[in-house]
Amino acid sequence: MCTVCGCGAGETRIEGEAHEHTHVHEDGTVHAHHHAHGHGHDHAHGHDGAALAGAHAHPHTHADGSVHAHEHVHHGEHAHGHDETTHHHHGEHEHHHYHDHAAGDLDFGAGPARAHVPGMSQARMVQIEQDILSKNDGYAAQNRSWFDERGIFALNLVSSPGSGKTTLLVKTIERLKAQFAISVVEGDQETANDAERIRATGVPALQINTGKGCHLDAHMVGHAMQRLHPADGSLFLIENVGNLVCPAAFDLGEHHKVAILSVTEGEDKPLKYPDMFAAADVLLLNKCDLLPYLDFDADLAEANARRVNPDLTVFRVSATSGDGLSAWLDWIAGGLAAQGSKRADSVDALKARIAALEQQLAGR
Repeated sequence: MCTVCGCGAGETRIEGEAHEHTHVHEDGTVHAHHHAHGHGHDHAHGHDGAALAGAHAHPHTHADGSVHAHEHVHHGEHAHGHDETTHHHHGEHEHHHYHDHAAGDLDFGAGPARAHVPGMSQARMVQIEQDILSKNDGYAAQNRSWFDERGIFALNLVSSPGSGKTTLLVKTIERLKAQFAISVVEGDQETANDAERIRATGVPALQINTGKGCHLDAHMVGHAMQRLHPADGSLFLIENVGNLVCPAAFDLGEHHKVAILSVTEGEDKPLKYPDMFAAADVLLLNKCDLLPYLDFDADLAEANARRVNPDLTVFRVSATSGDGLSAWLDWIAGGLAAQGSKRADSVDALKARIAALEQQLAGR
């Protein structure tokens, strides 16, 4: 998944990066980090974590007299349940034993972890997720602090593939680049196609290829920030990997997640992928120029999104025709102004603090 949680370790490539180091932790997770000259962030790399519990074998004797064993791994809790699969291997033959006595649909998203990994308890999954996200959140906090100190407004654009994310980004840049400095991070599993499209607008862009990874993380973005050197008071745009699941959990240090849903998708997308729409602050309903030709209920799509997140700010736009873009661009300009004011307030507060300290020293 990423350089924090280990899936796809060694797969991530940032344009111009020198090399990547990979570490295997005690709990079996893998952490990879890149070395770049002059990296401006204090990203500490921890190697903590409890060791996974050992495995033991259960032997079985068959009618033909052959004996085979299969291993069971226990992670603090006994991992056997009624919704499990046991694999028995006999040479070229494999037997699957399913123990499922419930009626109705299967829900592997139930339980505190809201996910399923064969042979791993829900408690262990929750612990691992908390460890992963806490490390990522530390990187994200550093990124956000860095943005705030410089009055930079950072947005994380997330969507499923084919929503029109890159086209919308290009149109946004073309309309704003005369007013604001802009830099862009592009996330994809492979190719630099999207970064090249952004660079064609005249603004700097950096491609991050995640390989098997399904999302960007704050550690990757920290490296990208160091490479791009965004100007103070600028707009920093992150186009995440096309995926409505994993990017929802990973804070990148952005000020807002912006979810993009196109009218060529289903109105029930927010209900099917609630974590993403719950994590987002803004919803762009894109490709609205196609509404006359589609059986898509825009009001229902928006209502479904608000069922998940009543506080969503929603814009109906068309990157192709430009309809609705003005409201979206005004919202961005407002965010940039707010960041500038926040930075000015911070600077004024710092100056006042320095003046107070100088007075105290002068009175001694």
